[in-house]
Amino acid sequence: MSPFIKIEEPLQRGPRPTPPSGTAPAQGAFGGALWRLGFRPFYLLASGFAALSIALWGLQFAGWLPGAYLQGPLWHAHEMLFGYTLAVLVGFLLTAGRNWSNRPTLRGAPLAGLALLWLVGRVLVLTPYAWAAALVNTAFPLSAALALAHPSIAAGNRRNYFFIALLGLLGLGQLSLHLAQLGVIQVPPWVGLRLGLDVLLFILAVMAGRVIPMFTNNGVRGAKARKLAWLERLALGSVLALAGADLLRLPASVLSALLLVAAAAHLARWLLWQPWTTWRAPLVWVLHLAYLWIPVHLLLRVGAEQTWWSGSSATHALTVGAIGSLTLGMMSRTARGHTGLALLAGRAELAAFVLLALAAPLRVFLPLFAPALLPLSVGLAAGLWSTAFALYFIRFWPVLTRPRVDGKPG
Repeated sequence: MSPFIKIEEPLQRGPRPTPPSGTAPAQGAFGGALWRLGFRPFYLLASGFAALSIALWGLQFAGWLPGAYLQGPLWHAHEMLFGYTLAVLVGFLLTAGRNWSNRPTLRGAPLAGLALLWLVGRVLVLTPYAWAAALVNTAFPLSAALALAHPSIAAGNRRNYFFIALLGLLGLGQLSLHLAQLGVIQVPPWVGLRLGLDVLLFILAVMAGRVIPMFTNNGVRGAKARKLAWLERLALGSVLALAGADLLRLPASVLSALLLVAAAAHLARWLLWQPWTTWRAPLVWVLHLAYLWIPVHLLLRVGAEQTWWSGSSATHALTVGAIGSLTLGMMSRTARGHTGLALLAGRAELAAFVLLALAAPLRVFLPLFAPALLPLSVGLAAGLWSTAFALYFIRFWPVLTRPRVDGKPG
C-alpha cells in the first residue's frame, strides 16, 4: 500500500492520557462526554436517523403508518432536509461557534434539551398531531439560531452573523411547508422545501469555499488550491439570485439562464481547488467529490426547467450527492479533530465515502437513462445510503460518547 494512502488503524486501547491541569471538565457534569459540545449528540442523532429513515419511508409506503401527518415523498423530503441535514448543520455550527466567538456554546442540559426538541419533531410528523408537529419542527431551527446568536453577539463576531439569519430562514421555510400542508396558506408545500434547499445550497457553498481549499493545501502535499475574489462573489451571488428567482417563481427561461451562470461559476471554483491532487487523502477527496455535485445539480435543474426530464434527479444530485457526501465528510473530519484523533480516514469512513459515491449516481443518472429501472435505482441507492450512515454511527458511537483522547475539554 502506498504510504500516501491515509488509512488509520483501529483505536489503541489503553490508559487515557491525564488531562492537563485546568482543562478537565467538571466532575458530575450533566450526561458525561456526550453533552459537552454540539457535534457529539447531533452527529450521532443525524447519522442514526439517516440510516433508519429509509426503513421508515418503506413502512409508510407499505401502509404501516397510515395515520402519519406527513406521508410519502413529502415526509421523505421534509425529513432529509429539516431532519437529517439540519441536525448536522446545528451540530457543526454550535461546535464552530465556540471557536469563532471564543465563548462557550450550548452544553449539558440545554444541549440535551435542544436535541430532545429535534427528536420529538421526528416522532410527531409520524403521528396525526399536525399542529404539534408544525410548532415543534419550526421551533428547532429558531432555538438553534438563538443558541448560536448568544455567544456570537456577545463576542461581536459579525462575520458569522449570517448563519444565524440562515437558520431563521430554514425555520421560515419549514413553517411555510407546514402551514401549506395544514391549509392555512394557499401555496404548495414544495415552496417551503425549495426555500430550504436554496438556503442549504448557499450554506454549502459558503462553507465549502472556506474549508475545502484550506483542507486541500494543508492535507495534500504540493497542492495549490486557490480562490479568486470575483469568482467567489459570482458563485455565491448566483445562488442568492437563484433563491430569489425560485421564491418569485420567475419564468423557466430566466431560471435556466441563472442556473447556467451558477453552474459555470461553481465548476470553475471547483477546478481552482485542484481536486485531481486529492485522491490519496479520503478526508479531502470526499469533500471535492461532494462539491462537484453542485454544478451537476444546477445543470440538471436546467433540464428540469425545460421539461426534458423530471426534477427528481436534480434534487437528488443536491441531496444524495452534495449534501450527503459533504456532511458525511465534515462529520468525519470534525468528529476526529474535536475528539483528539488523527485527521486520517479510518477504514469505516473510507467504506462509507465509497458507498455514498456509488449511491449518488445510481439515484441520479440511472432513472434518466433507463426510467423503467427507477425502482431498482431507488432501492440500491437507499441501501448504500443507509449502510454508509450506519457505518458512521457504529464507528463514531464510542468516539462521541467518551472524553477526548488527549484529555482536553470538548
